[in-house]
Amino acid sequence: MLKYSISMKKFGIVFTLSIFFISACFYLASFFIPRTAMVETIPDIYAGDLVNLTVNQEEPERNSVYLKTIPDLKKDFILEKKDFLEINLDKMEVRVYQKGEIIKQVEIYKKGNVDSWGGTASGHYEVLRKIRTAWSAVSEVYMPYALHFYGKYYIHGESYYPNGSKLISSVSGGCIRLLDKDAKEIYGLVDKGMAVLVIDKENSKYEHQPSEELPSIMAKSWLAADLGSGFVFGSASSTEQYSIASLTKLMTAITVVEKISLDKTIWASKQMLEAYGSTEKLTAGSRYGVVELLYPFLIESSNDAGEILAGYLGRENTIALMNEKAEAILMEKTDFACPSGFDLNNISTSQDLFQLARYIFNNRPPLLAISKGESVPIFGSNRFKNEGLWNKNLFTSDPNFVGGKTGYLPEIKNNGLFIFRFLDENEEEKNIVIVVLNSKDSKGDTQKIYRWLMENYSLSPAVPINEQE
Repeated sequence: MLKYSISMKKFGIVFTLSIFFISACFYLASFFIPRTAMVETIPDIYAGDLVNLTVNQEEPERNSVYLKTIPDLKKDFILEKKDFLEINLDKMEVRVYQKGEIIKQVEIYKKGNVDSWGGTASGHYEVLRKIRTAWSAVSEVYMPYALHFYGKYYIHGESYYPNGSKLISSVSGGCIRLLDKDAKEIYGLVDKGMAVLVIDKENSKYEHQPSEELPSIMAKSWLAADLGSGFVFGSASSTEQYSIASLTKLMTAITVVEKISLDKTIWASKQMLEAYGSTEKLTAGSRYGVVELLYPFLIESSNDAGEILAGYLGRENTIALMNEKAEAILMEKTDFACPSGFDLNNISTSQDLFQLARYIFNNRPPLLAISKGESVPIFGSNRFKNEGLWNKNLFTSDPNFVGGKTGYLPEIKNNGLFIFRFLDENEEEKNIVIVVLNSKDSKGDTQKIYRWLMENYSLSPAVPINEQE
């Protein structure tokens, strides 16, 4: 009986130690089991949700994000008590600020028509020159009390011909025209070097709770945002820099049309036509109109057309002007190294490309029309039009496509910047830019984001699907 009691005691000790040892092994092994093995029975969803599902936590609510625009920069200047000149195209007013306070405000007498290339360049500039009486070689008129702030653009008084008669027109050619008495006062209050903010559109109001789920796409960086308010519907890695390939051409086009008189013709040299690729009807020794060249440039993504356009101002000078323009429209993480985008050192971010899209939409809409293959005021003949051009901009058959650009390089795959017109739940129009960078399938990614916008934000195509041809 004593032996049996001792044996049972030994068995109990061994059993307890065995249980402890087995438990310890299971506990230690849990650290080495791959995470994928723990979730292999979870439905096929995008990887961003896996961590939350395994620990059974609720995904935190996303906060609304609005991208900064030029109107927001004005608020900063006021808070910083800066001296600056505001040209507000939306409110048709010019204001002079001293230490953040308005000291003079006048009405804009005439401004340009953006639909016929005459929009004033918006952005952050400075007074470059003060000219008591400037001469416009394009219009062949004098401009009194002229303040030059960028490219072809001035703020001045009432234009008049050499014989003294006033220029009568419903719009300006892109400069800001004031009544003489107002121009004289503004001229006297403004100094060379003073900051100039040209506001194209005040931000519209748009409030919506961001979707808690994002689409699963292949692009390394993407963004979908409202051009009117800056509201970000969704994004991923939108502040990371990537090569942008031929999206570069949009900035080249802006720079050229804002620096060159559009009735000019440009001579094509043999060296200009040595760029990668070739374009039918472009021949060395011929002359081409500025707007005429924009058709193969923005539709077929012609690199040699880009070299001809950049050649007028000088290639290196054009690139410098492109970088200067990027800074003026808040593209803070963008750098251009060539006019066509063939150089991998042309880099930007999805957020910066929002600024580019917003600028073109508000200031240079003819560029968007060209990207769709539509006719625009051309100042001469057009040997290209849309006949025989292969439009690479993917969505030209969609009536809700406002315009945009594709880009491709073997090293980075596909890029895209596309603007679409939607209606919200109140039947108000929303122009939304979708940017995708470094994607294996930019069209597929864009289509996924397009559907996601409709499903998560009560948006619908401005032209209903059943009304499309």
